[in-house]
Amino acid sequence: MSTPAAVLIGGPPATGKSTLAVALAPHLGAAILDLDVATGPLTRVVSGLIGVPDLDDPVLAGLTRDARYDTLLGLAEANLRAGRPVVLVAPFSAERAQPPAWAATARRLAADPTMVWLHLPPGELIQRLTQRALARDENKIRDPASFLTGLDLKPPLVPHLALDASQPTATLVRAVLDHLSR
Repeated sequence: MSTPAAVLIGGPPATGKSTLAVALAPHLGAAILDLDVATGPLTRVVSGLIGVPDLDDPVLAGLTRDARYDTLLGLAEANLRAGRPVVLVAPFSAERAQPPAWAATARRLAADPTMVWLHLPPGELIQRLTQRALARDENKIRDPASFLTGLDLKPPLVPHLALDASQPTATLVRAVLDHLSR
């Protein structure tokens, strides 16, 4: 790889995006840039200001999405300019579903980014959400049918590496590394 790698790991909640990033980053010498880690504290401030306790609420998402992704991509740009590969973790809902949004992201990163799409069957998603038992998942597991109805489980419309998230993490890392070496 002559230019630093930019690997964007997307997928529904609980597919193991962060787990894969932590396992993959050392192989690439990459910085891990997680949307929730980078922007979560400020998103919670906005949440409190508007009185919306659910971080997945569409109103809150509408107010914060552009700024959150701008922050994430800005961090990626800075690392790439410094010669540091990056592994980004986020749902990438617009970027994977809208080719113009993907093209804008690729231009901004000044790299040939790789989209990794982690997927699981709906039942396994709910099982994983239940097992991880995070406060942010309470509404999802309280009413799984509503959660799944509102979730876009379709694969990306942009070039991507689709991976079955039920595979062991080491297998997923190897698949990404093999893909990047082509």
